[in-house]
Amino acid sequence: MADALEPVVIDVVSDVVCPWCWIGKKRLEKGLALRPDVPVVVNWRPFQLDGTIPDGGWDRTEYMTKKFGSIERVTELHRQITEMGADEGIAFDFAAIERSPNTLDAHRLVRWSAEAGLQNEMVDALFTAFFQDGRDVGDPEVLGDIAQEVGLDRDAVLERLDSDTDRDAIQEEIERAAAIGIRGVPFFIFGGKIGVSGAEAPEVIAKALDAVTGEGDA
Repeated sequence: MADALEPVVIDVVSDVVCPWCWIGKKRLEKGLALRPDVPVVVNWRPFQLDGTIPDGGWDRTEYMTKKFGSIERVTELHRQITEMGADEGIAFDFAAIERSPNTLDAHRLVRWSAEAGLQNEMVDALFTAFFQDGRDVGDPEVLGDIAQEVGLDRDAVLERLDSDTDRDAIQEEIERAAAIGIRGVPFFIFGGKIGVSGAEAPEVIAKALDAVTGEGDA
């Protein structure tokens, strides 16, 4: 069993507008609950499903229709994800989403929330804001509101968002993810050794923990 003084570091590569990433977060939490004696530290790492989206975003319906070929295809995908989400306690409301945003600033906010020990709460708040409330998580004012709701100083966050603080650092992390072969998210890295791609079942998460702690094979 892992030394209690040496937690397993789990890096989660994710995007805040990826519905599977929220489902994956829920399943990660369930998987960790299956191994309550294994201490972990979870770090949320940036990824952009589409880094070409401009500041201000694009109309959601137009963007999704162009991406998937037809509104009927989009509707069917949303239905499937909504059903999967319901099993994890997530109430997706895709109809509420009006804009597909660029997520770079949201990733900066996730990074800064770690400084206050609030990264997990921030990730949850961003998922909820986008997928349940239809809020534009590419809008600095909205991000400032979310930051305040989580417990950060709104004015300080807005000041940082108005600067280039950590833009390059986020881009470098995204590029590193691509360099090691990550093409889709969520992607979980356990102890820097074992990778799990996709929103896998809790049992898969538990098995990865077993492997990295020497209790089993991945």
